[in-house]
Amino acid sequence: MKDVPRRRPRQSDIAKLAGVSQTTVSIVINGRESDTIRIPPETRRRVFEVARSLGYVADPVARSLAGGMNHLIGVYTFESMFPMNHRDFYYPFLVGIEAAAEALGYDMLMFTSATGSDGGRSIYRDGVNRLRLADGCVLLGKETNRDDIARLRDEGFGFTLIGRRDVPGPITYVTADYATATEEVVDHLVSLGHARIAYLTAADPSEPSADRDAGFWAARGRHGLDTDGLVLPVTKEAGPSAEEVRRLLDAGATAFVAHESVVALRLLDLLGGMGLDVPGACSVAALNDPPDAIPGPELTCFRIPRREMGTRAVELLVEQLESEAELDPQAVVLPCTFVAGQTSGPNRKGS
Repeated sequence: MKDVPRRRPRQSDIAKLAGVSQTTVSIVINGRESDTIRIPPETRRRVFEVARSLGYVADPVARSLAGGMNHLIGVYTFESMFPMNHRDFYYPFLVGIEAAAEALGYDMLMFTSATGSDGGRSIYRDGVNRLRLADGCVLLGKETNRDDIARLRDEGFGFTLIGRRDVPGPITYVTADYATATEEVVDHLVSLGHARIAYLTAADPSEPSADRDAGFWAARGRHGLDTDGLVLPVTKEAGPSAEEVRRLLDAGATAFVAHESVVALRLLDLLGGMGLDVPGACSVAALNDPPDAIPGPELTCFRIPRREMGTRAVELLVEQLESEAELDPQAVVLPCTFVAGQTSGPNRKGS
């Protein structure tokens, strides 16, 4: 005879064994006590003991529908980020998110959505906010759907965004101080005697690239740098060509600042192929840090506090979820760490 599958324990089973009403069990399990609804400590203890003995696990969907807290934090990515390894750009963010969720007593749910015909993801792909299974959600990804973010905010759903994104109205987010960090990189090159600095800006504009641009132009203004003929938009995927690099050198560039570390690494290869020593003949810097364990010299760059951003995003989300009052949206900007590296040195060509 086949074994009959054991039925999942229900609150009615707990009520029967504990000798209380099912309403009492619901109040205790879902933490719904208030000033007007109080359960005696002995009754609460007995309910939990019976629940443990039965192996009862609260149904998060039912609890959510009842307006209770699941202690589940969602993580939603607007683009594919898995499988992941320690060299991936997003890996430290997720490490920080997981560590903070564990420390604060929350479980994590990873959400993905079907990709649409436009190649992008949407929280509302089927017209419904599927993130509501969780109490709130941390959102991240470069290809952010700004309409989804605005809609989530207008619905009153709790979320924190990793990265600054321009959407109508305030939202809670955590970002890095790219502008100040970019200024530090330029200040460093100027201190080494570089007055003709080529700027390899992002060909595909975004809020982080705009912050980097703001930092570069601010530093250029403070130092009175002449960048005529030295600004080149490039994509992260392609980077500059050898011909473009040669043209920048002919225009007098003694140092290069690249928006992305992968662009800076490509630039090092191109300069090496031209027989130019870095940092002897010219200097190279990046406006983020490369993945771990990349071979070659340490880049002059700044380190983005990715893990700290993930941690802070969860902390801000939990503050929203557990506050009895509605909190105003917060914009948290964390500092980056400048790294002098091995790819910048004194300008030996003179100004």
